[in-house]
Amino acid sequence: MAATQEGTPCWADAMFSDVEGAKSFYGDVLGWTFGEASPEYGNYTQAYVDGKSVAAVVPPMPGAEGQSAWCVYLASTDVQATAARVRENGGEVLMEPMQVGDFGSMLLARDPSGVVFGAWQAGTHKGFEVTGVPGAYAWCEIFTREPEKSDAFFPAVFGYSAKQLEDPEADFRIFDVGGNTVMGRMRMTEDFPPQVPPYINIYFAVRDCDATVKSATERGGVLRFGPLTTPFGRFAALSDPQGASFSVIDPSTTEGKMPGTSDVT
Repeated sequence: MAATQEGTPCWADAMFSDVEGAKSFYGDVLGWTFGEASPEYGNYTQAYVDGKSVAAVVPPMPGAEGQSAWCVYLASTDVQATAARVRENGGEVLMEPMQVGDFGSMLLARDPSGVVFGAWQAGTHKGFEVTGVPGAYAWCEIFTREPEKSDAFFPAVFGYSAKQLEDPEADFRIFDVGGNTVMGRMRMTEDFPPQVPPYINIYFAVRDCDATVKSATERGGVLRFGPLTTPFGRFAALSDPQGASFSVIDPSTTEGKMPGTSDVT
């Protein structure tokens, strides 16, 4: 993979109290295979599609047990500088910059609206080895009840330019870096239960959205929304058996006209 531009989603992982259960679920639903656990790194276990790394699963650290959730990491050329910009723009650094062997360096942070995300400064581990193919990362969106906070924070920290979708039914913004669209931002509506915190929703590509939903629900997953066909693809929102939310999308099945966008200054 070529060098990843600052602010581009480059990796994803999730903590699971039942790692073997997570491996079984995602192996069946997304076709993942798994490498050996790394005891020196908390039994961090990478997932693969056709031999290329696409994500990782890990058990929680002692005392850190809680709700399972996917974490998306944004590329950083300098995590120390990223941490400083997080603080300068009203965010909170949850895990200070930490070197992970020769793999790279990471941090965990929270934006002013409550969205948790990671930043990854690559060493030998560059991030996703493949994207957009079935089973691999396809897209992500910030879901927040306070979009004005996220809209100010993320461009300030990662240098994004922004466009607003011209859609009267949804408050949706896209962030670009270097001329490439890398991430979306959606205002959470009253359809979201109040106990659902702001988060980054990760999408994995699939060949057949409906078949994937059937496979997921048969294995204990919960369908939260969809399937729905859009100009971007046919997608559905799910939770896995341990409560981690994610979405799946078949980008080859589309319907309708792409909405227009307007630049945000």
